[in-house]
Amino acid sequence: MNGLGGLNRSPNGVVLGLVQLALPAIETRADVARQTERIVAMVAKARRNMGTLDLVVFPEYALHGLSMDVRDEVTCDLDGPEVAAMRQACVDNTVWGCFSIMERNPGGMPWNSGIIVSDTGEIKLYYRKMHPWVPVEPWEPGDLGIPVIEGPRGVKLALIICHDGMFPEMAREAAYRGAEVMLRTAGYTAPIRDAWRFTNQSNAFCNLMVTASVCMCGSDGTFDSMGEAMVCNFDGAIIAHGASGRADEIITAEVRPDLVREARVHWGVENNIYQFGHRGFSAVAGGATDCPYTYMHDLAAGRYRLPWEADVKVTDGTGCGLPPPRRLLKAAE
Repeated sequence: MNGLGGLNRSPNGVVLGLVQLALPAIETRADVARQTERIVAMVAKARRNMGTLDLVVFPEYALHGLSMDVRDEVTCDLDGPEVAAMRQACVDNTVWGCFSIMERNPGGMPWNSGIIVSDTGEIKLYYRKMHPWVPVEPWEPGDLGIPVIEGPRGVKLALIICHDGMFPEMAREAAYRGAEVMLRTAGYTAPIRDAWRFTNQSNAFCNLMVTASVCMCGSDGTFDSMGEAMVCNFDGAIIAHGASGRADEIITAEVRPDLVREARVHWGVENNIYQFGHRGFSAVAGGATDCPYTYMHDLAAGRYRLPWEADVKVTDGTGCGLPPPRRLLKAAE
């Protein structure tokens, strides 16, 4: 159930609006300023379109476009005018907002950052994309973990970005930290459509968590983004889907964090996020609580290595025209 897209919000419901924003072509600072104005206008449109709206979500690259341009000319600062305008839009329209910026990094390549802003204009969540879409994306890997906040109407919110959602560990971490709704913003193009759909569903089902995901939409003359806004319930069922691929359409749905909480407490069968740490509790009191996964031990010890590691051919972005990286991440810490 989604309350007819949020038209009939229940007392425990949270109404989300996912903006399939038209893909811009950004080359100059003036382009960035114009796109900021467009985002601000879309916040107002979302509020006018759905009076019950609690949170409006913009895709990754909403401000920057898909050029992968790392110049200061088009990147942004957290305390810059673009973010200030987005924050003010949330105040002016009494709505929470989720936004995307390519953030300047004095120590290296820009971060691909996302923020969630309250209806009073406060930045409540600040996240840097942990898994840039290599080899294409030049962004610095995120270093802030996956924060979880209390969002509108008390919902526990997390944000991941695009390629992050292809790693089941990302969704598990968000849920483990208490997220009831995980947002996933993206700029994906059509070849990823099927993977986008089934990972959004599996991330929801495997963690008893609502996932709400949206891509940029339409063409900038070079790239074609797919829209594909999706809201998946905690059982993996799709409750809203922007399958038409119409640019600037706002896909809305009511989600029920209270039912997420209920399922996490009362489900026996397929309460997978609990059972992961309590293996076989029907046979062993409390279940096995060890960590039998080699990759987890190796990653934590800094020795993660695949059996076929030496044969992997693509290990940097040079094949996509990016310069070979020279700086070690630890050198910047």
